[in-house]
Order: sequence, then C-alpha cells, then structure tokens
Amino acid sequence: MENTLVRTDFKFPGQTNVYHGKVRDVYSIGTDLLVMIATDRISAFDVVLPRGIPYKGQTLNQIAAKFLDATADVVPNWKLATPDPMVTVGIRCETYKVEMVIRGYLTGSAWREYKAGARTLCGIPLPDGMKENQKFPTPVITPTTKADEGHDENISKEEIIKQGLISEEEYEQLEKYTYALFLRGTEIAAQKNLILVDTKYEFGKKDGKILLIDEIHTPDSSRYFHADTYRELFEKGEEQRQLSKEFVRRWLMENGFQGKDGQKVPEMTEEYCNSVSERYIELYEKISGEKFEKANAGDVAARIEKNINGYLKQRG
Repeated sequence: MENTLVRTDFKFPGQTNVYHGKVRDVYSIGTDLLVMIATDRISAFDVVLPRGIPYKGQTLNQIAAKFLDATADVVPNWKLATPDPMVTVGIRCETYKVEMVIRGYLTGSAWREYKAGARTLCGIPLPDGMKENQKFPTPVITPTTKADEGHDENISKEEIIKQGLISEEEYEQLEKYTYALFLRGTEIAAQKNLILVDTKYEFGKKDGKILLIDEIHTPDSSRYFHADTYRELFEKGEEQRQLSKEFVRRWLMENGFQGKDGQKVPEMTEEYCNSVSERYIELYEKISGEKFEKANAGDVAARIEKNINGYLKQRG
C-alpha cells in the first residue's frame, strides 16, 4: 500500500500549469503538450475516496493507451506517447465542457432513475415496462456537463446548444464520433466475449480539429457485461456478471454511502484496497487480452519523474 501514488507535485522543464483532477494529475508543458498521470486515486459518486488502489493507475493508463491506438482510424486522438506505465503524453486541446455518455443498455444510474419513475434520459423519451439491463433498440447518447468539482449533471442536446456550450454543427460531429467509437468498442469487446454496455468519451479541439482526449474504454469510464451469461441472467432478472467500477459503488452503497451530504465513506482496510487492486488487474487482463505485468513500485514517483523528464529531453 505504501507504494500507491495518490498525489504528485512535479516541476517539469517548460511546465506552465498543473491540474489535479479526481484521479488524474495533468501537467501542461509549454503551450502544446499535456502530461497526464493516472494516479492510484479512486473516485465514486464523484467523491475521491481516502485511500489509493495499488496498480490502478497503471491498469487504466495502459487500457486507455491500447484503445486510443485501436480507434485512431475512427477518430483522431490526443495521444503521442506513454513514457511510463502510468503516464500518457499528448496534444493539449481546448476541452469541450461536455462528456459524451453513450448507453447500449438500461443499467447503473440510468436504471436507478428509471426505477424511481423517470421516463426521459437527457431529453430522450423511454417507454414504460423496461427492465434492468435491457438492451436499447439503438444506443442512446446522454451527455453530462463536465464538472471540475462535485457532480457532473445530465444535460440534453437542446440545452447544450441553447447554452452555447457547443455549436450545433460541432455537437452533431461529436455525436457521429461517439456512435462510431462505441461501435468499434463493441466489436473489440465481442472478440473478448464481452458486451460494452455503456461508456463516456471526452473531446477537445486543436487548430480547428476535433480530437478524442483523456481515457477510453477503461473500467472507470465504461461498463462491460460477460456475453456468455447475459441472456440467461437477464431473463431470470438476476444481477449481471460485469467488469466495471460498479463493484466499488455497490460496496459503498451497502455501507451507507452514495456521496450525499452527511454520509461518511466506510473504512477502506488494506485488505479491501488490495482486493480492489486484484479486480482491476483482472479487468485489465480480460479487456486487453494480455497478461498484466506490474511495474516497478519501489519508488513510483521517482520512476515517473525520471521517465517523463527523459521523454521531454528526447523530444527537445
């Protein structure tokens, strides 16, 4: 546990800014470069939990890098290099203030809202009589505002355009990219006997060009079901076998925490944190189809700093 990376405070050559997100620390180098460090922090219900998860940052960074490469022909993206297992270096973009969430199935927060009586999702009408984990006839896009702190909020396409967050023309391009990425992710998942249930994408703009940014198709940003048992479990009304961060959310809910005022995060023992780490490694191996190789964890911060400085020096 002592080797988890939960905070960074680096000073790189040419550094102009640093942003500490919920789980990522992002360093701006000059005007055109971003260094994104996937820390071992973990968040749920938009709250950063008090303890880190060993190797979580490495699993997420490597999955995201793999899928950015696997979708580069579908949508251009920001990635330039991965100089460390927990680091991606890429093109600095002007970020759109909206996350494009796409859902193939009624589950998670959407199901919780539907169960409570909601019959629209971000302005999209839903029929009565749907069941948990039921497949939508076609995937639905349910955008959220991108909050620097606190909760992301659902928002409709109409409201995005009305508020001037994104122009109508650009939003329609983001929709096309989102559907295309989800289709590619679905095809890749099917090869691993998985179903890509829902996910989110973030986009930015550089020199008038839209780029896919941040992470994609990781268990933090996506939900997967096991394909071989989906139909049987759905027809029985039983819980799906899934690969996602939902198991952490469920543990929190079972212990009385949903990120609401006055609620306290349950104790995260070392045993619990290590069990979550094992789940992330399992997720990595299932989603990527590759054996996970643990990076040297002797002094994670020193290793990262050395590798980033080496890349920046080589880049000139």
